[in-house]
Formats: sequence, C-alpha cells, structure tokens
Amino acid sequence: MLTSHKFMALGAAGVAAAIAVAFAASERASAPGAAPTTTAAAPAVPATAATPAAPGAAGAPPAAHPPAAQEREGKVDVDKSAEFVHFRVGNRNVKDILADGRLVWVGTSGGVIRYDTATDQYKLYDNTSGLLSNGVFHDSRLDGRLAVGTYGGGLSLLDEKTERWETFNIPDGLGDAFVYDVLKARNGDVWIATWSGVNRVRGGSLRDRSKWELHTVESTKGGLPNDWVYGLAEGKNGDVWLATEGGLALWRGGKWDNWNHAKGLGAPYDRVKNDLAFKNDPSKVSSHHAKQKQEMGLANIDTAYNPNYIISLAVDRDGVVWAGTWGGGLARYDGREWKNTTVADGLPGNHVFMLHIDPAGELWIGTNAGLATRKGDRYVTRTVADGLFSNTVFSMATAEDGTLWVGSFGGVSHLQGKRK
Repeated sequence: MLTSHKFMALGAAGVAAAIAVAFAASERASAPGAAPTTTAAAPAVPATAATPAAPGAAGAPPAAHPPAAQEREGKVDVDKSAEFVHFRVGNRNVKDILADGRLVWVGTSGGVIRYDTATDQYKLYDNTSGLLSNGVFHDSRLDGRLAVGTYGGGLSLLDEKTERWETFNIPDGLGDAFVYDVLKARNGDVWIATWSGVNRVRGGSLRDRSKWELHTVESTKGGLPNDWVYGLAEGKNGDVWLATEGGLALWRGGKWDNWNHAKGLGAPYDRVKNDLAFKNDPSKVSSHHAKQKQEMGLANIDTAYNPNYIISLAVDRDGVVWAGTWGGGLARYDGREWKNTTVADGLPGNHVFMLHIDPAGELWIGTNAGLATRKGDRYVTRTVADGLFSNTVFSMATAEDGTLWVGSFGGVSHLQGKRK
C-alpha cells in the first residue's frame, strides 16, 4: 500500500488524505494491504543479505486506513503547508527515488510508483504493467525514458507516451538479471551494474549487441575486485568509479585499479565495534557472504562489519570519492589518501546505506541511525523527530524546489519545511 499522512511531532498543520496503490498478488501475500507499524521491520540491504531490524518511526502517527487493494492509481489531497508529509508503501523497501521535474518516481520492492506533485495523482507500475520483476533497485532517466533496474527482471525502459516497456536481459548482453545501478557517462557510454559484473555499452547503443561489453573479476584479471557491482559514479576526465562487495574500483581509459580495507578503505573494527547497531552477521546465514568475509580476512569477526563492502557511492564536483561501507563508516578518497568517518567523529551511524549530492553540491549521508549532512567539519543529523519516516535511510532525491524526498523501509518522507 501507499498511503500519506502529515507528520505531527512538530505540530505540522493539516491532514493528508489516504492514497492506496496495490502491489502484485505475490507481493501482497506477505502483508495483504497492510501498512507497516511504527515498530521495527527488516530491510533487505543488500537484497540477498540477511540484515537486522531497522529502527522504526517511533512517534509518527499511523497512516489513514487505505482504500481497496485493487486501486492502483488515483489522486490524493495533500496538505502542501505541512512541514513534513509521509507516504507509506507497506512492507516494502524504498530503494531509489527520482525527482524528475514535477514527477517523483519511487522505486520499491513492490514496483515503481509515479507521483505527480502538481496534480497529486499517482500510479503503480509492476509486473502486471510490463515489468518482469516487482523488485526495483534503481530508477533514473536514460535518453528520455524511465530506466528501472530490477531484482531478477533485468533493465526495463518505459516509454511514457505509449506506456510500453522495453527490457534488456542476459540474452541482450546484460551480465545478470539483477541490476543495481545505471550510469550514462558524459561520452555517451552506458554502464550497468549487475550482480555478475558490470556492462559497458559503447555509445549507449543498447539495441546493438556488438556494443555490449561485460567486465568481471576474471576478464579484468582482478582489476574489478568483486563481481557484485553495487553502484556507479562518474568522476573527472571520464573516470568511472564502481562500488563492489570487495572494494572500490576505478576504470580510467580502459585500465583498472582498486582499493580495499587493506589499502585504507573503511574504519578498522576496533574503532567501530562499540557503535555497531546491527549485531547479526549476514555471513552466518549466507554462504556467499561467509566466503566474502573469509577471503577478506574478516572470518573471525562475527558481527555486521565488512569495510570492503561498499553499499553507496558518490563523487563530488571536486572529484573526491565518497564510499558508504557496511559497518566501517563513511570513507573519503581524494586521489591520494583515505579518510574514514565514524560515529566517533559525529556520524549518526556506521552503516552508510545512501549518499546523495544535491544540486548545490551538498553531501547527504543516509545511515542506520538518521540522515546527516556535512557542515564544515561537523555533521548535522535529521531523525524521526525532524520528520523522517524512519531513522534507517536507503534513498533520497532533491526536488527542483529544494525540498527533500527520503526513502526508508515502509515509506517516504517529503520534507517540505526549511532545511537545517
């Protein structure tokens, strides 16, 4: 379900009416028509990892009772004067948000939702409307079309005029049907991050099979440190940076380089062990993660800590690379050395799920314990007390009017008031 309501803790005026968007029957089975409570719920970051319970939005009011489940599109009356507005999506992750002019696209584990901020109309796109998988990990614009990276359904592009999808999958050259990120470089190349390497499509010619390349650990002779490529970002002079489960990689003019914890990426365990909110170790229930930790020399650490695992990535206008790690805090690389920031330095959490650079160049950091932004040498943090739906932040976008859209497990916060 997707419902909206105002955030009341700080006295925001007005009441937002309910919205409902039905998800596919397979998605409904786990929570038919139910909006999440304000207690903890288990996020899936990464989708295949066993992850701990996320802090809930304590203090937030319950959503209005949703309309009938079959309602997949409609209109809602939203109080534009409210300081904060929450949009609930049921027991779903909000893995990506695209602020696209007057439209906001919300990528969830139950499909992608289009919300028109001018008319307050909404519509759900899922496997009943052309997607091959309801799990959405990425949404962006690619040559005028909406690009959606899915869990197991490949890369799908939507022509909004015809409402037809075009899907690219393994037979077309895609490395894997799990797509985590898409980047169109300034030279026109399209990069696609998958669970089995990274594709480079020369010139962005997706329909020309001869233009597709697949780069893996094997094909790059270890230049790509891990085949699970989780994020992409373009730096200066055409550099392409890649977040992987085994460290940070750089593609520069056809040559590869990489960095891991042994080279300075991520804070050491002794520095963060007392501030790890997540205690359960994914390697205890996943042979894949157990193997990764063993290969990285972390097998003796039985908690949710892996500084080699980069789960968020951004490159700022100065070319500085920012990498969010799984328990190792926020890593900064200026091309010469690494600097790692943790809870001990003022960061709200050591699991950094999201990094977003807004149009003004400001860096936003989504963690397991709130949303932070850098103000000089200090960090200013927003939590549920400031209007977040949950303190666990997975996604974010800045709208043209400067307002913030922040995604968590179960919902989205639209922060309409003044920013700190």
